[in-house]
Amino acid sequence: MKNTDIIFRNVEPMELDRNGVLIAMSGGVDSSVAASLMRKQGYNCLGTTMRLYNNQDNSSGSLHTCCTEKDVEDAADCASRLDIPFEVANFTADFKEKIIDKFIRTYEAGGTPNPCIDCNRYMKFGKLIDLAKRRGLFYICSGHYARIEERDGRFLLKKAVDETKDQSYVLYSLTQNQLEHIKFPLGELAKAEVRALAEREGFLNAHKHDSQDICFVPDGNYEAFMEKYTGKSYSEGDFIFPDGKVAGKHHGAVGYTIGQRRGLGISYSEPVYVYDKDMKKNIVYVGTENMLYSTGLIADDVNWIAFDKLTDKLRVTAKTRYRQKEFPATVEPLDDSRFKLVFDEPQKAVTVGQAVVLYQGDIVVGGGTIAEAIKN
Repeated sequence: MKNTDIIFRNVEPMELDRNGVLIAMSGGVDSSVAASLMRKQGYNCLGTTMRLYNNQDNSSGSLHTCCTEKDVEDAADCASRLDIPFEVANFTADFKEKIIDKFIRTYEAGGTPNPCIDCNRYMKFGKLIDLAKRRGLFYICSGHYARIEERDGRFLLKKAVDETKDQSYVLYSLTQNQLEHIKFPLGELAKAEVRALAEREGFLNAHKHDSQDICFVPDGNYEAFMEKYTGKSYSEGDFIFPDGKVAGKHHGAVGYTIGQRRGLGISYSEPVYVYDKDMKKNIVYVGTENMLYSTGLIADDVNWIAFDKLTDKLRVTAKTRYRQKEFPATVEPLDDSRFKLVFDEPQKAVTVGQAVVLYQGDIVVGGGTIAEAIKN
């Protein structure tokens, strides 16, 4: 099945249908079941696949990524089975500017980006909400595993009931205005229940693999992608031990991240990890595991969900990586866009460019981007 991209241009604002919902349909099982649940709840549904990146190299679906023609076909098939209208919206130019270009800038500056969080922030819950409004629809819906609760006039983001699938970490940047217009119908379900629902609907993607890789780097070779994309060649440099001795040669500092152990090619008496980088000098600093630990961090580009502004110290639990176990910490404000987080116990491989997300129980307090790891 071939689909024609629809590029939405500015139109006169419409009165919003409060029973209308735009379903973000990726072609995966989760978004397909989300569409089915919204349809059964009586919402007026429009299925939309965002064309973000032309992933033609993976048209067979052999890699666990998204944005292929097969994904579009799977989404269209599910929409057809549910008897809801379906469209493909082209956002490739926006994706290049907001996601890919930022991905490269962050790596070249020495950080480690999280493009999936940026995609949620700028594309799925930025562009899609705007698109829904232009189509006269009050809500958007996605297959994310998270929950939204309105309490005393404030919208709270909460973990999914199935914490093994919880995706609240990658949604911390959602604003109050966005949360008011979002539905997460899978937040109360386990993954096994979702696949069972897909089977009952006869969806072809009922047992499709979940997307795991970055869509524009499906083979995981970030450095090769950046060289091809930018036309640059990242030069070799030195691996340096803490005592200043050269440990070997690297293939370009952009290709390494804090905490990395594999692929260094360094022979030593114990395991060696990347613990710091100097991008101006093209140096990658390596050492033993004890060099990886930090006692706190500074975060910027902050978004608060549970309240408008942090005014005093607050006890929280935190995550600095998606699959990491939460750890106890104290957060304190520095200014409106930054906070300091002090860990109860030192944490490993705190990485500039990654997200730090703060919780109290199952509620997301807020989060930000790691700007600095505090070593003492």
